[in-house]
Amino acid sequence: MPANKRPLLKTGTAHRAMLERMPRENRASVLCACDGEPRKAVAVDPQIKDANRKRLRRIEGQIRGLQKMVEEDRYCADIITQVASVQEALRGVARNLMRNHLHHCAAKALRSGKPQETEAMYDELLDLIYAHLR
Repeated sequence: MPANKRPLLKTGTAHRAMLERMPRENRASVLCACDGEPRKAVAVDPQIKDANRKRLRRIEGQIRGLQKMVEEDRYCADIITQVASVQEALRGVARNLMRNHLHHCAAKALRSGKPQETEAMYDELLDLIYAHLR
């Protein structure tokens, strides 16, 4: 698909608004510092990826445990405690992903020297922080 016909990718509201104000022919260069369609990370730290995969497998087991607790009509407070544990584990994955995003994707955009790309990345980072990393 030609760059000027490429649909806008799902991004934060500020980033999306900035892209909509730009001429179509300039949008492709600031969609993301990440490479390719669909968007992929510029680089993924192998240690972070391995840690995330292990953590997600553990979380998957916790979710199965939660399902069993619900099926067995376990005490509500015990289930809620386990839900909180899963949520915290997912926040850990999000922190690792943010660390990788900052070290690679965001760093590439911020070092690019292109004001529009830099501003778009600042907006994306703020959207991520405000929406997901509380």
